[in-house]
Amino acid sequence: MTDPTTARARLGTPKRVLLKLSGEAFCKPGGFGIDTKELGIIADEICDALSAGAQIAVVVGGGNIIRGAELAQSGDIQQATADYMGMLGTVMNGAALKEKLDSIGIDSRVMSALDIRAVAEPFIRHRAIRHLNKGRVIILAAGTGNPFFTTDTCAALRATELDCDLLLKATKVDGVYSADPKTNPDATRYSELSFAEALNKKLAIMDMTALAMCQERHIPVLVFDFKIKGNIRRVIEGEEIGTLLSTDA
Repeated sequence: MTDPTTARARLGTPKRVLLKLSGEAFCKPGGFGIDTKELGIIADEICDALSAGAQIAVVVGGGNIIRGAELAQSGDIQQATADYMGMLGTVMNGAALKEKLDSIGIDSRVMSALDIRAVAEPFIRHRAIRHLNKGRVIILAAGTGNPFFTTDTCAALRATELDCDLLLKATKVDGVYSADPKTNPDATRYSELSFAEALNKKLAIMDMTALAMCQERHIPVLVFDFKIKGNIRRVIEGEEIGTLLSTDA
C-alpha cells in the first residue's frame, strides 16, 4: 500500500503536465540537428501519455540546433544575440514536433514567446489553456522570449502560468543521484527530494532560478528517463519512477 504521507502519494494522478525536453532529445546521442527517428519517439510517447487522460504542454530546448552560451563564449557574438539565436532553434524543433504530431493524428499548436506569426501562435495564457482544455498538445517555443534565461526557467514559468500539476524533466538517466553514477559506483538514486535539499547540495537538475521558482510556487518536478518507452504515461498513471522534487519531500 502506498504511504499516504509521501510526496508521491499527495501528488496523486496529475491531470495537466508540462514536459520539458532538451534539444538533445531531438537527435541521436552526440549528434546534431533533428533525427526523424528520435522525433517519432517523442511524438509516440506524447500520444501514449495523452491516452492516459492528461493534458500536455511541452517546452522544447534548442541545443541540437544551436548553443547560444557556447557562441557567446567565443567573444564574437554578444550573449543577448546568441540567446535569441538559441530561441530560434527551439522554434525549429517546435515546428518539427508539431508536424510529426499532426501526422499521427494528434492536434497540436506551436506557441512562441517571440512574435513569429508565420510559423507559430503568440503565447497567450488564456489561449494556451483553451487549447489544453480542448485536448490539444501545446508546444512552447522561444523560451521566455528574453535573453539570459534558460528553457528550464521557461518550463518553471509556463508550468506556473498554466496551473500544471507536475513538471516533467526529461533526462537520459532514471532520476537524481547523490553523485555521477557513471563515475561513482557508490552513487545512490533519490526517490524523493525537497527543493531545499537540491538547492543546498547544488545538484545538477535544473538551473537555480528554475528550481527556486518551482519551490516558491509549489510545483513538483519529476526527473525521469525519457528514453524508456511508456514512462510519461506511467507517471500520469501514478507509477513511482524517477526522482520527485517537492517542497515537502
